[in-house]
Amino acid sequence: MLVKDVMTKNPVTVTTGVSIPEVKGLMTQKHVTKLPVLDKNGALVGIITDSDLIKASPSDATTLDMFELSYLLSKLTVEKTMVKKVITVIESEPVEEAARLMDDMDVSCLPVLRNGLVVGIITEKDLFRSFVNMFGTRHAGVRATFVMSDRPGDLANFTKILAENKSNIVSLVTSDVEEENCRKVTMRVTDIELPVLEKIIHDSNLKLEDIRNV
Repeated sequence: MLVKDVMTKNPVTVTTGVSIPEVKGLMTQKHVTKLPVLDKNGALVGIITDSDLIKASPSDATTLDMFELSYLLSKLTVEKTMVKKVITVIESEPVEEAARLMDDMDVSCLPVLRNGLVVGIITEKDLFRSFVNMFGTRHAGVRATFVMSDRPGDLANFTKILAENKSNIVSLVTSDVEEENCRKVTMRVTDIELPVLEKIIHDSNLKLEDIRNV
């Protein structure tokens, strides 16, 4: 799965001269909280989020009245509030690389570029949605988590047994474990009864951690 398969295409954007009240109104109207900022030539120059708007707003302890606050905010533009150092990703990047980048850089979204121009944006919500899809959580079946050796061919041999039982693997994800030369496997399988899958795992000498109907 690539970034282009998960991202929000043609995202709402703003230019540097837009005022903060206008940005707030746009976010409310479009139901978004993150806006890429473009210059007059359409090039990405920053990003502004609802968190940035909160930081730019006067403190509740201010002595300014409503009219003074409105005037000051109307003079405050995106250019003065936006984050200028923007972390981006290209649309052909694997989605897990985008997730890693967001985690490493501690950001909640990434503008997506094609030939240097913004064509989308990928957010934490988009990643959660892809996580749901990758784990096949909307498919009923049996979910099992077990630890197996990381030797070439072991996983293929196990899935061959499932195929011989005419079961279907909806999703299969592996992850690191502390045991050397081992991987944790989480899979969701249909067209098989839980006791049958449990027996296959046991007969394959795998370390079963969890199994349940889902």
